[in-house]
Amino acid sequence: MDTAELPAARPAAPARRAAALHRAMRELGLVVALFLIYKAARVAGADRGPTAVGNGEWIWRTERLFHLPDEAAFQRPLLSHELLVHLANGYYAYVHFPATAICLIWLYVRHPVRYLWTRRMLAGLTAAALALHFLVPLAPPRLTALTGMVDTGSRYGPAVYGPPDTDALSNQYAAMPSLHVGWALAVAVALIAVTGGRLRWLWLAHPLVTLLVVVTTGNHYWLDGIVAAVLLAVVCLVLPRPAPPTGPPHPPTRCPAGWPRQRVRAPQAPSGHPPGRADACDLVRTPSPAVRSRRVRGRQRPRTR
Repeated sequence: MDTAELPAARPAAPARRAAALHRAMRELGLVVALFLIYKAARVAGADRGPTAVGNGEWIWRTERLFHLPDEAAFQRPLLSHELLVHLANGYYAYVHFPATAICLIWLYVRHPVRYLWTRRMLAGLTAAALALHFLVPLAPPRLTALTGMVDTGSRYGPAVYGPPDTDALSNQYAAMPSLHVGWALAVAVALIAVTGGRLRWLWLAHPLVTLLVVVTTGNHYWLDGIVAAVLLAVVCLVLPRPAPPTGPPHPPTRCPAGWPRQRVRAPQAPSGHPPGRADACDLVRTPSPAVRSRRVRGRQRPRTR
């Protein structure tokens, strides 16, 4: 036998597992490195408080000119229900990063092509947001006295940020755009793309709830979420679309044991369509000699009126 005709030996199971683990650790390291770069860049631009507060007042007045809803009007009903305040603060503190991480892990395991596209989408959105953080330092509504909004995190808890003057771990003057809203919308877009049915649109509940949470807790203006959505749309337009999944070729169909092997004829296709493909187990029913002779005699018999 010619050894060239033999199929290539598949790698052993331990080697495949080691390669998969290496790829997963490499992706994890890349995501962690991008996150650390993002945090370092945010902290580097955290010393422009007066400018940020002035920009916050300008954003507040601009929203009123465009007749956007008053953020304080949305917060006041929330303040009368302490449980809802705790839930909103908890959603802001504990859902943002875990939801994004879980989505990326699930896409990496189940939809690798879509995972790469989602990772690039998040990286592009975050890079654009960092550029805006440097160009337009913006104090959130809770740090802008003109808005009259309450810092629900520091008053009711759980609190994500400390006093802005002593907080060395985050830049609280980087409200524009809202990456809470941008990342939540990116997660919804990725999950809608890989799920089917009408219920897939329920993934949009995550960014909608996130938008309400960041506004009612005093952490963002409406325009912060709108700008995040616009940036995400631009990033999606710039990124090349992921290739559609191409499954492996269908293996040849094996007939069950004892199945009669007869001549196979491809099914007739309608006019203008490509010819059909015959399956290996399709049977062509050929009449027996006795049936054929009876049909011939029937055609030759004269018709009586």
